[in-house]
Amino acid sequence: MACSTYTVMMEIAGDTAMWTRPDTGDCPVSLPAPTYSAVKAIFESILLGFKSLVRPTKVELCAPLHYHSYHTNYGGPLRQAKSITEGNSYQLLATVLIDVCYRLYAEVSIAHGNYSISEKTKQWDKKTTSPAHAYQDIFNRRLKRGQCYAIPFLGWKEFTPSYFGVFRESTRVQSDITTRIPSMVREVFSGGYNSQPLYTYDQDVVIANGVLTFATKDGEHDQ
Repeated sequence: MACSTYTVMMEIAGDTAMWTRPDTGDCPVSLPAPTYSAVKAIFESILLGFKSLVRPTKVELCAPLHYHSYHTNYGGPLRQAKSITEGNSYQLLATVLIDVCYRLYAEVSIAHGNYSISEKTKQWDKKTTSPAHAYQDIFNRRLKRGQCYAIPFLGWKEFTPSYFGVFRESTRVQSDITTRIPSMVREVFSGGYNSQPLYTYDQDVVIANGVLTFATKDGEHDQ
């Protein structure tokens, strides 16, 4: 029997974004649009539902592509042992996007599998006959109110949005943007929630007239 799906959509904008190209090494360069997993994470930052599977379908680019050099001092655990011992930071150079705006789309269906969820979530799930439909309703209410499960971000956590919410009338798709991306990370945790890292990629991705449409892959995250 076919599974019912429900559409969710939102707009997000910000001063800076970084959708990292994995082939750019320790001086990362941003892709022109968010990856599948980044879009999924943005939706789930508004509402995280373990019984609802969010599948991103497309991204509309609603601002011109402007790249900018970005420098920051990294002081995290990925530094060399000597740098950590001596308290030295690592200067990171990146090429980011500035003044971005996107319209994001996804389909929501029922997720199958066993998940580590709270007792409160289990009780809510028992009372819900259509988790995907409930997700859509609750998501839309939260989006209109500006509520979120966690603050959404534009690739890197320090790049918080200047706006996230329903579509704005003034926003327009940049139909003059057409480009091809040879390889684009799809997901890191492709086995679903609480799985081990398993990188998957989309090949030969096309942004046509300002629209990136994600490929459909059957069975993704259904376990």
